Amino acid sequence: MLTRTPPDSPMLFEEVPLVPDFSLELAARKAGHWPVAGTDEAGRGPLAGPVVAAAVILDPDNIPDGLNDSKQLTAAQRENLFEAILATAEVSIAASGPRHIDERNILRASLDAMRRAVAGLSVTPAYVLTDGRDVPLGLCCPGKAVIRGDARSVSIAAASIIAKVTRDRMMTRAHQVFPAYGFANHAGYGTPQHRAGIDTHGPCLLHRMSFRPLKKDGVLGEE
Repeated sequence: MLTRTPPDSPMLFEEVPLVPDFSLELAARKAGHWPVAGTDEAGRGPLAGPVVAAAVILDPDNIPDGLNDSKQLTAAQRENLFEAILATAEVSIAASGPRHIDERNILRASLDAMRRAVAGLSVTPAYVLTDGRDVPLGLCCPGKAVIRGDARSVSIAAASIIAKVTRDRMMTRAHQVFPAYGFANHAGYGTPQHRAGIDTHGPCLLHRMSFRPLKKDGVLGEE
């Protein structure tokens, strides 16, 4: 017997990559919410370094070409778009450091960085689109969590680029202070080089002690 897939089933398009656009922002404006900010973070998974969040309000008449989920872009593309976003949009950046992450857990630390990034915008948004499943508590306005938001909203995509480039630059500078771990090569992720550095030299001030394998009691850290 023939089995039909409902027309709105995501199975029909699961192999088609999403391309972010401005439709979520326009829907918010139609509902009376303007301006709209997008927010995203970079660095939830690494063993070391901060989680960095950015908030961006794009100029609808001057949106840089090529905005996409930062993970879908090359480093050169991210760098070029980083400068284009700064030149055309309202941007704010905030971070939660390793101790904050260890004390509050990575999800709460990430959401708090996103909240502070939104609060730091020079133009107060009327609505916030946030990547993921959670809206940060304490926002200055209503917000909507958008799963895979960096692949659906150009505002969130712009925030993901700002956060990623900023964090990568921070970890490159961290390499100059703590060269034994190779932070410039892996940005704090748990690569063999990084784990070998930890085995040889022990953790440094940038390491997240609540994450495995740094967590001493063997309980799963929140990677």
